[in-house]
Amino acid sequence: MNSIPRLLAAYDEELRTDAETHSAVAVRILGPLHLATFAGGRGFVTYRDLGDSDSATIRKFVQETLDYYRTDTSITMVEWKARAHDRAADLHQTLTDNGFTAGETESIMIGEAQRLAVDVTLPQGVDIRMIVSEDEIKRMTQMQAEVFGDLDPAPMAKALIERLARKDGMELWAAKFDGDIICSGRLEPVNGTTFAGIWGGATLRHWRVKGIYRALTAARARSAIAAGKTWIQSDSTEISRPILERAGLHKVSETTPYVWLRSKT
Repeated sequence: MNSIPRLLAAYDEELRTDAETHSAVAVRILGPLHLATFAGGRGFVTYRDLGDSDSATIRKFVQETLDYYRTDTSITMVEWKARAHDRAADLHQTLTDNGFTAGETESIMIGEAQRLAVDVTLPQGVDIRMIVSEDEIKRMTQMQAEVFGDLDPAPMAKALIERLARKDGMELWAAKFDGDIICSGRLEPVNGTTFAGIWGGATLRHWRVKGIYRALTAARARSAIAAGKTWIQSDSTEISRPILERAGLHKVSETTPYVWLRSKT
């Protein structure tokens, strides 16, 4: 299972649709699309395969998706998760024509959990552990907002606190120095598969290139192995991709988020 085509096939079969929406509060099926609603007013669109859909069909899917989310006034944003290997005519143009904005393209990385579970020497005073308290989660999302340039971390904090209360398997991990959270990320074991995902990795700029993110990844990998998982998947920025490649993960494709925001007027 270590060839790129086989890893990509496993990704499409096991890690799309249901695996991405298991923590949603509602999911509507629209043709091949899964329209998920998550806590905090977030819509999420995913699918396994659009099957060479022509331009007219893609336009119909996008317009019907927006019609669905517009009727729910609690939804403030919708993400359409596109993949580079999908076959769908004019998808980029159709999404942007309908008010979606393309975000940063990330690499889809897959590899063996065991290869990530390495010992890493941390800077003196830095400690890595799982976090569970509401205060820690709020401080974690505030740090991530600073790293990613988000304006308001409160909705994400609320959603994560609610998910932990539901005990859906998600784990939150953080590196601390002198009580401050300086690096963090999620572990998401995927039910019914041998995969776990590592998500939301963020490190404060002046703490980068010190091995902290790699150590946080190793801690999550060890937890995944303990839960019976063999493979790790991550959508990685260009900052984290080289770290994961050195650890043995392989780039199998790319993914781009397209985001629609509800008008405040």
